[in-house]
Amino acid sequence: MSQPAVLLTKEPAPQCVPVSELPMKVYEPALNTGPDSSSGLATAGFRTAKFLPEEWHQNNYTRYHEAFADRDHSERCRHESQNLANYTAELSQRTQEDSTAKVGQRLQDIHFWKSELQREIEDLVAETDQLAAQKLRLERAIDATELPYSIATDNLQCRERRQHPDLVRDQVEVELLKETELIRNIQELLKRTVKQAVNQMQLNRDHKQVCEMDWSDKVETYNIDEKCGRYSNQSTNIQFHPSSSKFEDSASTPETWAKHSHDNIYRAERERLASVNLRALVDNILHDTAEDLRLQFDVVNQAFAKRCEELEDAKHKLEHSLRKTLQEIGHQEHNIQALKQAIKDKETPLKVAQTRLYDRSFRPNVDLCRDAAQFRLISEVEELTESIESLKKKLLESEQSLHNLEDSRMHLEKEITVKTNSLFIDRQKCMAHRTRYPTILKLAGYQ
Repeated sequence: MSQPAVLLTKEPAPQCVPVSELPMKVYEPALNTGPDSSSGLATAGFRTAKFLPEEWHQNNYTRYHEAFADRDHSERCRHESQNLANYTAELSQRTQEDSTAKVGQRLQDIHFWKSELQREIEDLVAETDQLAAQKLRLERAIDATELPYSIATDNLQCRERRQHPDLVRDQVEVELLKETELIRNIQELLKRTVKQAVNQMQLNRDHKQVCEMDWSDKVETYNIDEKCGRYSNQSTNIQFHPSSSKFEDSASTPETWAKHSHDNIYRAERERLASVNLRALVDNILHDTAEDLRLQFDVVNQAFAKRCEELEDAKHKLEHSLRKTLQEIGHQEHNIQALKQAIKDKETPLKVAQTRLYDRSFRPNVDLCRDAAQFRLISEVEELTESIESLKKKLLESEQSLHNLEDSRMHLEKEITVKTNSLFIDRQKCMAHRTRYPTILKLAGYQ
């Protein structure tokens, strides 16, 4: 008899256990080697690999169970896949919408800073133009001071041609020296202010260039982000960029990004305020310098007018004195002629008296008497001699007086000539030249 085939113990398959977790079932062929097995050449090769009916049923049951488990797992996998696909689709849509919103918010931030930078650039351009106009006013004011300086120096040079004793350091000369010193100081101040304006304009342009570079970056970034914001799933110009999801080492943070533009605007505003203050300073400087020059101009003119009045008064007094002197010279000349005639008139009486005395000296003997006639003749000669001497002395004195009067006349005429020359220099040369003095508007750089 062949031996019974070795059968594996049948274990019931657990319910709701995935097939992947079930143990592999191993089947062994029944060996026809027992005492109850067939033997002989007739059955050789037909019973060595056959299964028993129980094994056949077990195998069918196993296949049913495996198919059921596979279908159940596939159904669960399909359900999970659908749920996962729906979830990822919703998540992808929400993420894309959030990213689009973030890009839109970023566009607003970029637009804000771009607008602020553009406003600051426009303000800097306007301020630089206004400062350039102030610089032009300064240069015009410097040019305008050249004429007052040439007038003042020309006045000083003209007054050097005054003659002695009018060549004095009077109040006019003192004020003219003050005017030349004031003009030189004003020119130096205006030149220093021009240099400050040039430096400030360069700083304004430098910060404008920084803001323009930042603004240009913002414009480019805005265009890029706006382009990114328009991308959608239906866009045709999208593709994979696997390496684009990493952060760049040189990338900034939102804080440093905003701080960069804020600092640029802050520095630009600081320079713009400095430029505004410099323009106000230029206005004050031009106003004050123009006022100072016009005040000094008036002071010099007043000194000239006063000096001319003094010269006119001195000239009138000298002319009056000259007229009196000329009259006195005429009177003195007549007096000298009268003295000479008086001396000449005394010579004949003296001759008479001396002839009488001479003739009476020849009286003989006792008749040579010292009588009253003799004494009177002697006294007459003495009186006439004394009179002639007095007249001669007075004649010499009158002639000396006439000589002195002539000298005085010459001195007076010279002084009048000097005063006339001084008046001509101060009034015709200096004061006439000062009528070309620039107006206060031109000194302030407006013309």
